Amino acid sequence: MDSSRSRAHDDVRTAPRALATEAVHAGRDDLARQGLHAPPIDLSTTYPSYDSRGEAARIDAFAAEGAELEGSPVYGRLGNPTVARFETALARLEGTEAAVAFASGMAALSAVLLARAGTGLRHVVAVRPLYGCSDHLLTAGLLGTEVTWTDPAGIADALRPDTGLVMVESPANPTLAEVDLRAVAHACGSVPLLVDNTFATPVLQRPAEHGARLVLHSATKYLGGHGDVLAGVVACDEEFARRLRQVRFATGGVLHPLAGYLLLRGLSTLPVRVRAASSTAAELARRLAADPRVSRVHYPRVGGAMVAFEVHGDPHAVIAGVRLVTPAVSLGSVDSLIQHPASISHRIVDADDRRGAGVSDKLLRMSVGLEDVDDLWADLDAALGRASASQEPRPLREAMS
Repeated sequence: MDSSRSRAHDDVRTAPRALATEAVHAGRDDLARQGLHAPPIDLSTTYPSYDSRGEAARIDAFAAEGAELEGSPVYGRLGNPTVARFETALARLEGTEAAVAFASGMAALSAVLLARAGTGLRHVVAVRPLYGCSDHLLTAGLLGTEVTWTDPAGIADALRPDTGLVMVESPANPTLAEVDLRAVAHACGSVPLLVDNTFATPVLQRPAEHGARLVLHSATKYLGGHGDVLAGVVACDEEFARRLRQVRFATGGVLHPLAGYLLLRGLSTLPVRVRAASSTAAELARRLAADPRVSRVHYPRVGGAMVAFEVHGDPHAVIAGVRLVTPAVSLGSVDSLIQHPASISHRIVDADDRRGAGVSDKLLRMSVGLEDVDDLWADLDAALGRASASQEPRPLREAMS
């Protein structure tokens, strides 16, 4: 019933559509023509064919070029119709030619590194902070890569003939530091720029419009949005997508069809969720910045639903003291989460490198969900404990960054 596989080139649109409209309809444009309203879930791992010569020719073509297979599917590791719908939708939201989905965000990043290393370009230039496991993957050389860490101003000087990738995360995990993506893309020259856009999502920022060739998401977070799916995706041009599909087929980091279905469903409410949670996060950042128990608040200029803050007291006591907010890793769910990066998400990063990137031992990272702002504040206020009578609220400019 889903023979079209809902590929991007099959979609017929007569005019550009707003992001909110694309979020609801991208990847689903063919459903009405098939007599369907909800997208089907194709759980098949293999597909029958009586034309073995034809199958051989299609597999040879994929091995040579990595292009999407025309016609019916062959095998789950080569592609899946349900996952393809999600890829189509995400590419449209990010404004790229294609997207390739993986079993997790780290699988997606690994595929990018392998794709570059496979052409002899093993050197990576990266800007801290990054998500802790991304930092570890680059630093540990587990995939044969070599990394040069630099600040945004030093990117051009750090490039080498064997540089295959420049990587930044903006807003960054967990400090919410931002970089000028257009300036960074210019500094990269012909080297592909990969931007981790997990925190901002295409609702707030579309890195491809600023010169990024690759846009990475831990789709586990905002794209899924409900804490019940693990996935990663890279939005990019079709040329790079072909290489990523070949790596995915060879390494097996495929996304399960049910996860693809949940992600497509999550995208339909992405703009509404991100904007609502961002409004609450901005208000919580304002209140935290005026609180004498808080030494510093990090909230990005681009906005978003993430808030980071440093406390004067024991951050572990705050984690232990919340009741409405969930003390857990991850982010981007409909419910609010809080964690201590130095203990969990960035524990794997060398302590000196961690602190040098601004991830202090006093820092807490909060993913703001869709709860009422006053209920969330009451929970944070109780967890922070009573403010000292001698401490006066400070001007917002002194606390916000």
